[in-house]
Amino acid sequence: MISAHSFSNRHSLSRAISSELFDLPLPLRLFLHVIHLLISVLFFNLSAMPFLCHFFFFYLIARQLFPFKFVHIVHIPLALLLHWLIGISPDDERPSSSADRLLRPPMLIVQKSKATRTEMASSSHLTRVLSLRERLDETMITHRNEILIFLSRIEAHGKGMLQHHQLIADFDAMSDGEKQKLADGAFDEVLRSTQEAIVLPPWMALAVRPRPGVWEYIRVNRNALVVEELTAAEFLHLKEELVDGTLNGNFVLELDFEPFNASFPRPTLSKSIGDGVEFLNRHLSSKMFHDKESLHPLLDFLRVHHYKGKSMMLNNKIQNLNALQFVLRKAEEYLTVLNQDTPFSEFEYKFQEIGLEPGWGDTAERVLDTIQLLLDLLEAPDPCTLEKFLGRIPMVFNVVILSPHGYFAQANVLGYPDTGGQVVYILDQVRALEHEMLRRIKQQGLNIVPRILIVTRLLPDAVGTTCGQHIEKVFGTEHCHIIRVPFRTEKGVVRRWISRFEVWPYLESFKEDVANEIAGELQAKPDLIIGNYSDGNLVASLLAHKLGVTQCTIAHALEKTKYPNSDIYWKNFEEKYHFSCQFTADLIAMNHTDFIITSTFQEIAGNKDNVGQYESHTAFTLPGLYRVVHGIDVFDPKFNIVSPGADMSIYFPYTEEERRLTSFHHEIEELLFSSVENEEHICVLKDRNKPIIFSMARLDRVKNMTGLVEWYGKNKRLRELVNLVVVAGDRRKESKDIEEKEEMKKMYGLIESYNLNGQFRWISAQMNRVRNGELYRCIADSKGAFVQPAFYEAFGLTVVESMTSGLPTFATCHGGPAEIIVHGKSGFHIDPYQGDKAAEILADFFDKCKHDPTHWVAISMGGLQRIEEKYTWQIYSDRLLTLAGVYGFWKYVSNLDRREARRYLEMFYALKYRKLAESVPLAVEDYNERI
Repeated sequence: MISAHSFSNRHSLSRAISSELFDLPLPLRLFLHVIHLLISVLFFNLSAMPFLCHFFFFYLIARQLFPFKFVHIVHIPLALLLHWLIGISPDDERPSSSADRLLRPPMLIVQKSKATRTEMASSSHLTRVLSLRERLDETMITHRNEILIFLSRIEAHGKGMLQHHQLIADFDAMSDGEKQKLADGAFDEVLRSTQEAIVLPPWMALAVRPRPGVWEYIRVNRNALVVEELTAAEFLHLKEELVDGTLNGNFVLELDFEPFNASFPRPTLSKSIGDGVEFLNRHLSSKMFHDKESLHPLLDFLRVHHYKGKSMMLNNKIQNLNALQFVLRKAEEYLTVLNQDTPFSEFEYKFQEIGLEPGWGDTAERVLDTIQLLLDLLEAPDPCTLEKFLGRIPMVFNVVILSPHGYFAQANVLGYPDTGGQVVYILDQVRALEHEMLRRIKQQGLNIVPRILIVTRLLPDAVGTTCGQHIEKVFGTEHCHIIRVPFRTEKGVVRRWISRFEVWPYLESFKEDVANEIAGELQAKPDLIIGNYSDGNLVASLLAHKLGVTQCTIAHALEKTKYPNSDIYWKNFEEKYHFSCQFTADLIAMNHTDFIITSTFQEIAGNKDNVGQYESHTAFTLPGLYRVVHGIDVFDPKFNIVSPGADMSIYFPYTEEERRLTSFHHEIEELLFSSVENEEHICVLKDRNKPIIFSMARLDRVKNMTGLVEWYGKNKRLRELVNLVVVAGDRRKESKDIEEKEEMKKMYGLIESYNLNGQFRWISAQMNRVRNGELYRCIADSKGAFVQPAFYEAFGLTVVESMTSGLPTFATCHGGPAEIIVHGKSGFHIDPYQGDKAAEILADFFDKCKHDPTHWVAISMGGLQRIEEKYTWQIYSDRLLTLAGVYGFWKYVSNLDRREARRYLEMFYALKYRKLAESVPLAVEDYNERI
């Protein structure tokens, strides 16, 4: 820093030099002024010298250059001009105005000292943004004691990992005075953005997430209060030290997919995440607009379309863009004079003669509209026209949907192990998808029968379901079928159900059998393969790679986010869950696929406070196995948000009395209020007049049904206001699922500990979806509410179902429900990690409704409005088929198949995944050689 004393001396020196110069000859004066100027620039600060001294110096220069009469007329303006060019203000101590800055030219750049730059940073308009480390350094100096107190609290936990909510809890436990000093500063900002901390005393490493999809890593030394920046690899190395106990210097396999995507276009704003196709359309249309040569692949793309040997769109008579535009204009002239309803068949042969094949439309009006879209695209490409035109091209006729695990059937399976929302999702999906495919094919003027195959595992031991049937038609469709293919080993067919965590050794041979089944059933390659969950997505990747077709990935749930620290402590989970296989399969699938659809933004990149499912795969480590420094980029344009809905024929508002299924009312009353306790339901509701809190889900740890029961049991006010009914697990048979067994045992313990009988009803899993729809409405009749208490929920189909039924809904803030529900308007968010607070939110709601019944109605209507706006299968199916068309085009024209990355994935699959899959024990059972 420059002291006031040195500053004063500097000005005195300048004034002394100025006065003494008048007594010297002019050449000597000029020479001394040059020396003075150089000294000022090099050692002091030119802009800090007195204005008059510098002005006089420039005046002397002007006199030397122009020694004639009326010198002041020339010399004074010239001195001012020289002064302006150098860029000195009369008083640089004062902040310059916008006019000063505008008039001051950047002719002379003076490099200031570090101290001066720091001194002037506050008054400069364009300053460098300080790094995270630099901002923390300043806070460490200012609030050293308070930060030491907080870091000591963290260190008291001992060596280990801390999650975001644990860090916030420790901060909130500080005194108000200590917190106030750190509030609104860099430390508070960093703490609120920290997702996890590694405690290795005296160091604490932080993974900081300032916004969705953006990560920074630092570590802080508690003793020295020193902050250091870390790379992702260095941060992960510290995680590994937690497990190994020492910093192992041995070579570690690092996975980095970033180099394969370095030249690929991608957005940079967090708000663009999940709008991948819009970004790609903007990029391509811009490229087409500025480079007409890039339109040639579009011509080639239109010529390659055919179905079972029959050409569509264009034939070989059109060889270049000029010919295409000429033909399109001729066709436009011809169509404008025809009746709009003229069928394509009446002018099909005329069009074939000029190079146009079927696929443009079914009537003259539709064909003309499609042709004009293409003409507009060729003339002035724009993203909306591009997407609309690509959505018109006939591309998708055969779809294969993969969902291997669980009991996949249309009846009597919901509630079985690994069988829940995913089955419902797919069955509703194919009905909507078939309807949209038929509509589009008709509008395209084609006579083609679409096929949709749901491929799942065949279970010879079907336990009363249709899971043992090889083929089954989907109810409510014409061309959709479930195809079941068994798991095989060298010993034969595997007969029994296998947990989704143990399917990995069977999937590669399953893929080969599925490929043969598809070829035989379709007599053609599929146009689109859709994978579901980790196992289905891996098989979809293998099939798409083999057949060369477009692949879509739907995760439903990525287990890594559901089990905290399941990556770093994967060995502790391995015997039960085999996460090494699953995380490896997920990495392969998400990097291999052409596009990914998710139900919500939350699924991709979470929100301000919570990490998204896919985002959690950005960087992680499986110590001793491999380290992922760049697994997936949530800004990748392959991500698209396409939200599903509920089946409107089953789930509709309780107020639609004429549609109510009253024939089920007696059964539902018995289910809820019968005094009989048996395998289907235990515990009795004594006060039938109370509203009912209702929940329905699988009985596993993540769904947290026992957590909900415990919240209720602890809260006396809530128990006085409402009854609790949960539908979870199946007590009618012995479960084979380890988690379900553990949760059942816990549920029995809670019933006894809190003496819940009389206020609580536990009902076994209900298989009848139609009756379940009426069950929601009966709960609404009681002016009750639906609660979804999961620790994490990727989407939350039951949330959509309950809201569609008009039932006020309370759902987890972790995952999709946080996006589905607008808090306080269409439902409420609850934090499953703060059960006491969640119970109070419920109690407050019912207490308010007791005194103001219109509050219940307002939340119910808000939920219905939210569903109508965003969550319907009609919107979903239209969007999915448009995406399939757009990404199919991109794959053809822009190297979207990412060949280099796929070679990398082949090696990773062969050298790592296969060995991991072989380590998973095979099911022990009696094998049958034949079915």
